[in-house]
Amino acid sequence: MGKKLLMLVGDYAEDYETMVPYQVLLTVGHTVHAVCPDKKAGDSVATAIHDFEGDQTYSEKPGHRFTLNFDFDQVEPAGYDGLVIPGGRAPEYLRLNERVLEIVRHFDNERKPIAAVCHGAQILAAAGILKGRTCSAYPACAPEVRLAGGTYADIAVDQAHTDGHLVTAPAWPAHPAWMAQFLKVLGTKIEA
Repeated sequence: MGKKLLMLVGDYAEDYETMVPYQVLLTVGHTVHAVCPDKKAGDSVATAIHDFEGDQTYSEKPGHRFTLNFDFDQVEPAGYDGLVIPGGRAPEYLRLNERVLEIVRHFDNERKPIAAVCHGAQILAAAGILKGRTCSAYPACAPEVRLAGGTYADIAVDQAHTDGHLVTAPAWPAHPAWMAQFLKVLGTKIEA
């Protein structure tokens, strides 16, 4: 039986880090409610494509519109089995929303699986759940992980790290490792 998962997104979430996990989780039979503060089912968010082209940081290009399928105001965290937090620029402002932070704290307090990638660690840090934990993120977020009392996992961009119920990765090239580890923590069995 599939799990019921919550995905926190916002404008300028990273396109790949939103769409790919959403589709993967649906493909294996899970229900995913994609939500954004101040938006309802049927609304959409702008996404951005961040690429690594040899500059000091990533470049940004417009991504696809991502349609939300559930109302943020109707989210009851107790009804979900896991949480997904994509990266991109959305976490910069999502972390300012106290309800977002309450939701993240609920999942952590209940030891429910949490998957965060790239700048998603900014939300984890703002929620105060990284103390004593090891967390990967986009390298520019390493200071925030450390300031929140966590240990930054400096791993290859295509790798992921699991610390108990927390699964993190540096960026979208880690999708195979990140999703595989998250599915394992969720207890998802895939049969060939």
